Amino acid sequence: MLSNLEYLSYPLPSDIRRLSEAGDFTRMAKVIADRLADPRVPKCLHERLKFELEIARLTPRYYPYTKEALFERLQKKIPDITPDEIEALRDDGTLDWRYIDGVVHYRANCISNLLKTKADYAAREVNAAAKDAKAARHNVLDEIIARQKAKGHLHAKFELHEEMKVESDALVPGETLRIHLPMPIVGAQVKSAALLSSSHAPTLVNDENEPQRSVYFELPYEPGMTVSAEIAYEIDAPYVDPKAEEVSAEQPSFDTEEMPPHAVFTPYLRALAKEIVGEETNPLKKARLIYDFITTQCVYRFMPAYKIVLDIPEYFLTGQRGDCGVHAIAFITLCRLVGIPAQWQSGLYTKPDDVGNHDWARFYIAPYGWLYCDCSFGGSAFRAGSEDRRDFYFANLEPWRMPICSAFQQELNPPKKFLRFDPYDHQNGEIETLNRAVDGREYDTDAWIVKYEEIDD
Repeated sequence: MLSNLEYLSYPLPSDIRRLSEAGDFTRMAKVIADRLADPRVPKCLHERLKFELEIARLTPRYYPYTKEALFERLQKKIPDITPDEIEALRDDGTLDWRYIDGVVHYRANCISNLLKTKADYAAREVNAAAKDAKAARHNVLDEIIARQKAKGHLHAKFELHEEMKVESDALVPGETLRIHLPMPIVGAQVKSAALLSSSHAPTLVNDENEPQRSVYFELPYEPGMTVSAEIAYEIDAPYVDPKAEEVSAEQPSFDTEEMPPHAVFTPYLRALAKEIVGEETNPLKKARLIYDFITTQCVYRFMPAYKIVLDIPEYFLTGQRGDCGVHAIAFITLCRLVGIPAQWQSGLYTKPDDVGNHDWARFYIAPYGWLYCDCSFGGSAFRAGSEDRRDFYFANLEPWRMPICSAFQQELNPPKKFLRFDPYDHQNGEIETLNRAVDGREYDTDAWIVKYEEIDD
């Protein structure tokens, strides 16, 4: 169950940790099996040891490429790249890697990450269309931000189609599937959300204030089946330009506690927070100092599934690389540590012609109330040289969001019986049978915008 994930804070025995770091997963599995059978091993350590087996199962899937295989693929994008450059990019943290059986293996999408975050390498890419598309995305963002600032807010209505296709030889026709498809929360910037239609009759549509909201189905498996939903929702995104001199002397203390196993005030994070905010006491200025550190000193990097990453904020704030969710939970943790209320929000980035997973944060400053923060988009703006866009994403979001989660690390309703594909977030949907978890390779998910309309008010 989700509530048991606090065991991820427990340390591994040193020999098992060394086997894990070397990617010697076959030997590690044998050692763990022996420890689990040893009555001297504390029961409180058992779940942590078993979870390490799940990490071992998934890690080779996320890190499939040897140096030779990566070089071959990179040459198709950047013909003049050299093996020495790969070594340098590995050492500076751009190319994410792990040992598998003692051999360096690279992350499946590390090439996409390289081209996304290193402008000098992107300029050498042979695919000119990809470079033009990136510039166009930035232009469209700048345009909608300008409209939002001019009007003071942007009000938009969306209709979204989402679907899950299930096809697996390991599933038996007729056996019961328990399926959660994401559904927008209501509150904050979301004014309304409704299920318009679905491919099958839902068993349950969660209340609008569920922290990780779903349309839930219990269905008999049919090979190649597609479960889908059409959802309408309405966003009114404000524009706020908060001023430090207007911040209230009295500030609330809610949402400033730790959230183990990840948002934990470790000695390193305490030292880093002190280094970032110094003697500053104004909460808006403190939040801005944290935002500035993350957006200017840290870099975007695609991530494997979060469930194979232990202590997400420390992972990010020591290596200074990670994706949007890692940026967000690090910002939230540092804000909470220095006494600023902060919350998670996540869901889909719903640009009318492009839908994808995205995470961001909220922080509370009286008298303004909840403000928004997207460190990932802010960091992208910094790398592109757009200070105006970077400033916008401290306190604001454009309306191209479908918030599904108002909190990190929450149970679904009804709760899953087995470990979720993503125990912390809920963006693509979740599926299981009555007897086991369903592996991510047994289904595919997709979503797209059917209708988008900006309301002139």
